[in-house]
Amino acid sequence: MTRSWDDADVGRVGERMAELAAGLPGVVVEESFGHLSIRLGSKRLAWVLVDHHGDGRLALCVKAPPGELETLLEADPARYFRPAYVRGWVGVELFEVAPDWAEIGALLEQAWRMLAGKRAILAYDAAKER
Repeated sequence: MTRSWDDADVGRVGERMAELAAGLPGVVVEESFGHLSIRLGSKRLAWVLVDHHGDGRLALCVKAPPGELETLLEADPARYFRPAYVRGWVGVELFEVAPDWAEIGALLEQAWRMLAGKRAILAYDAAKER
Protein backbone atom coordinates (compact mmCIF):
# COMPACT_ATOMS: atom_id res chain seq x y z
CA MET A 1 0.00 0.00 0.00
CA THR A 2 1.36 3.43 -0.90
CA ARG A 3 1.41 5.97 1.87
CA SER A 4 -0.30 9.28 1.20
CA TRP A 5 0.63 11.06 4.45
CA ASP A 6 3.87 12.75 5.43
CA ASP A 7 5.84 13.49 8.60
CA ALA A 8 3.76 16.62 9.30
CA ASP A 9 0.60 14.48 9.25
CA VAL A 10 2.24 12.02 11.65
CA GLY A 11 3.10 14.91 13.95
CA ARG A 12 -0.46 16.29 13.92
CA VAL A 13 -1.94 12.87 14.64
CA GLY A 14 0.57 12.31 17.44
CA GLU A 15 -0.28 15.65 19.04
CA ARG A 16 -4.01 14.93 18.89
CA MET A 17 -3.56 11.45 20.36
CA ALA A 18 -1.40 12.86 23.17
CA GLU A 19 -4.17 15.40 23.94
CA LEU A 20 -6.77 12.64 24.14
CA ALA A 21 -4.54 10.40 26.25
CA ALA A 22 -3.71 13.26 28.64
CA GLY A 23 -7.29 13.13 29.91
CA LEU A 24 -6.84 9.57 31.16
CA PRO A 25 -5.19 9.15 34.58
CA GLY A 26 -1.80 7.49 34.60
CA VAL A 27 -1.50 7.26 30.83
CA VAL A 28 1.90 7.88 29.24
CA VAL A 29 2.52 8.54 25.55
CA GLU A 30 6.02 7.89 24.23
CA GLU A 31 7.79 7.05 21.01
CA SER A 32 8.63 3.38 20.79
CA PHE A 33 10.05 1.47 17.85
CA GLY A 34 9.09 4.27 15.41
CA HIS A 35 5.48 4.39 16.62
CA LEU A 36 3.65 6.14 19.46
CA SER A 37 2.96 3.89 22.42
CA ILE A 38 0.08 4.75 24.75
CA ARG A 39 0.45 2.95 28.08
CA LEU A 40 -1.02 2.70 31.53
CA GLY A 41 1.91 1.64 33.68
CA SER A 42 3.51 -1.30 31.90
CA LYS A 43 0.29 -2.17 30.05
CA ARG A 44 -0.16 -0.93 26.50
CA LEU A 45 -3.64 0.30 25.64
CA ALA A 46 -2.90 1.63 22.16
CA TRP A 47 -0.32 2.29 19.46
CA VAL A 48 -0.27 4.92 16.76
CA LEU A 49 1.20 2.85 13.95
CA VAL A 50 3.25 4.54 11.25
CA ASP A 51 3.55 2.37 8.11
CA HIS A 52 3.55 -0.76 10.27
CA HIS A 53 5.47 -3.47 8.39
CA GLY A 54 5.07 -1.41 5.20
CA ASP A 55 1.25 -1.40 5.23
CA GLY A 56 1.16 2.28 4.20
CA ARG A 57 -1.25 3.18 6.99
CA LEU A 58 -1.22 5.91 9.58
CA ALA A 59 -3.47 4.21 12.11
CA LEU A 60 -4.42 3.61 15.70
CA CYS A 61 -4.36 0.10 17.12
CA VAL A 62 -6.34 0.05 20.37
CA LYS A 63 -7.25 -2.65 22.89
CA ALA A 64 -10.95 -3.53 22.78
CA PRO A 65 -13.43 -5.89 24.43
CA PRO A 66 -14.61 -9.06 22.65
CA GLY A 67 -16.92 -8.34 19.73
CA GLU A 68 -15.97 -4.66 19.39
CA LEU A 69 -13.89 -5.16 16.25
CA GLU A 70 -16.65 -7.03 14.44
CA THR A 71 -19.24 -4.40 15.38
CA LEU A 72 -17.05 -1.55 14.16
CA LEU A 73 -16.02 -3.37 10.97
CA GLU A 74 -19.65 -3.96 10.10
CA ALA A 75 -20.57 -0.33 10.79
CA ASP A 76 -17.68 1.31 8.89
CA PRO A 77 -15.19 -0.96 7.08
CA ALA A 78 -13.38 2.05 5.53
CA ARG A 79 -12.55 3.45 8.98
CA TYR A 80 -11.87 0.27 10.98
CA PHE A 81 -9.70 -2.75 10.21
CA ARG A 82 -8.35 -5.93 11.76
CA PRO A 83 -4.79 -5.15 12.86
CA ALA A 84 -2.04 -7.63 12.05
CA TYR A 85 -0.44 -9.75 14.75
CA VAL A 86 -2.84 -8.97 17.62
CA ARG A 87 -6.20 -10.28 18.79
CA GLY A 88 -8.62 -8.25 20.88
CA TRP A 89 -7.53 -4.97 19.28
CA VAL A 90 -9.17 -2.62 16.78
CA GLY A 91 -7.40 -0.83 13.94
CA VAL A 92 -8.58 2.72 13.16
CA GLU A 93 -7.54 4.54 10.00
CA LEU A 94 -6.25 8.02 10.92
CA PHE A 95 -5.58 9.55 7.52
CA GLU A 96 -7.38 8.02 4.53
CA VAL A 97 -10.70 8.50 6.34
CA ALA A 98 -11.12 11.69 8.37
CA PRO A 99 -10.68 10.71 12.02
CA ASP A 100 -13.71 10.88 14.29
CA TRP A 101 -11.76 12.18 17.29
CA ALA A 102 -14.73 11.79 19.66
CA GLU A 103 -14.98 8.10 18.72
CA ILE A 104 -11.22 7.68 19.04
CA GLY A 105 -11.35 9.30 22.48
CA ALA A 106 -14.12 6.89 23.46
CA LEU A 107 -12.07 3.91 22.23
CA LEU A 108 -9.05 5.08 24.23
CA GLU A 109 -11.19 5.53 27.34
CA GLN A 110 -12.71 2.08 26.86
CA ALA A 111 -9.21 0.56 26.59
CA TRP A 112 -8.11 2.50 29.67
CA ARG A 113 -11.11 1.15 31.63
CA MET A 114 -10.12 -2.40 30.64
CA LEU A 115 -6.69 -1.91 32.21
CA ALA A 116 -7.26 0.56 35.08
CA GLY A 117 -8.01 -0.54 38.61
CA LYS A 118 -11.45 -0.12 40.19
CA ARG A 119 -10.32 2.79 42.39
CA ALA A 120 -8.86 4.67 39.44
CA ILE A 121 -12.08 4.20 37.48
CA LEU A 122 -14.23 5.38 40.41
CA ALA A 123 -12.04 8.46 40.92
CA TYR A 124 -12.08 9.24 37.18
CA ASP A 125 -15.87 8.92 36.98
CA ALA A 126 -16.33 11.07 40.10
CA ALA A 127 -14.07 13.79 38.65
CA LYS A 128 -16.02 13.74 35.36
CA GLU A 129 -19.31 14.26 37.22
CA ARG A 130 -18.09 17.48 38.85
